[in-house]
Amino acid sequence: MDYKTLDDDTMERVTQTFKALGDPTRMKILTYLFNDEHSVGDISETLGLKQSTVSHQLKTLKNLRLVKSRREGTTIYYSHDDAHVMTMLDQMISHVKHD
Repeated sequence: MDYKTLDDDTMERVTQTFKALGDPTRMKILTYLFNDEHSVGDISETLGLKQSTVSHQLKTLKNLRLVKSRREGTTIYYSHDDAHVMTMLDQMISHVKHD
């Protein structure tokens, strides 16, 4: 693919995605969702965050198609929505931990 001339919309979406990944709270949520889906309550309890904070951050991640949701009764479960992003995240974590 030729990346020399990206259209403005693509450039904006890439930039917004990197901005989203630059937030520590959103990174905590994404890494928690790495292998399993979880409810807002579970994410909130495990990560020690307010449910309103988790919901707000999940909305941002969902708008960027980084997470997806499914409803089971009254509970909504979230999981990552893009293996490409999770692979990139895994590689970045490996890079940072590399001695």
